[in-house]
Amino acid sequence: MIGHPIAHSHSPAIHTAAFEALGLADEWSYEAIDVPPGEFSERVGELPSRGFVGANVTVPHKGAALALADTASDPAGEIGAANMLSFSRGTVAADNTDAPGFLAALPTSPAGARALVLGAGGAARAVVWALVREGATVEIWNRTAERAERLADELGAASLRVEAELPSREFELLVNCTSVGLDATGSDLGLLHLTAEEIGPDHVVVDLPYGATDTELARTARERGATVVDGFEVLVRQGAASFRIWTGVDPPLDVMRAAARR
Repeated sequence: MIGHPIAHSHSPAIHTAAFEALGLADEWSYEAIDVPPGEFSERVGELPSRGFVGANVTVPHKGAALALADTASDPAGEIGAANMLSFSRGTVAADNTDAPGFLAALPTSPAGARALVLGAGGAARAVVWALVREGATVEIWNRTAERAERLADELGAASLRVEAELPSREFELLVNCTSVGLDATGSDLGLLHLTAEEIGPDHVVVDLPYGATDTELARTARERGATVVDGFEVLVRQGAASFRIWTGVDPPLDVMRAAARR
């Protein structure tokens, strides 16, 4: 895993647990490498000679990872970011498992659903791309309306006006792609322009931020009877997709989930 900063990453624990469970720990290992932006290309270029077969990539390098790759999957190219690199015979291949990982974490297909995506950054790009491709009707809200409009135009969604309160009751699927909730201030709903009364049993709420405790959004959604998919589940599904590509083996999801939450 390459990022900056990177010490907080759960990915080494997730993959290591999967290697051990499958008896692959003698052949495979996974580590976190902190790489500042100015050193990314050089450091990635060194990895194959050090025995690495690939790397996951997180902020702020997902755009740079796509740019340096020799080839890119359709998802990576269309999303405009790569969170995974594979090294083979002197070439670098870019992929994006953020989108399929997000879809795999959902309880049902989003086809035909009306979805509200909060945020317009890198995580939102993958989510919006995946939902639009699966046939959902997607609307985007962001505190900076221009960013939401630009993302909507690029990926075939619609943008919402910056309003005092968002009409979340009108949507079946609500996805928080912002960083709101990471600092556990307890004001998540207000910062997201949501109210508890607008969330109910008919909602699926996906909350990408994850930590030792639920965010206010996830906690409120559970209390209101909504189906909640937290950031740990999405992280595990993204990691599982990378694991399959590199090893050719299906990873043990329950083992990965337990490792993530530890």
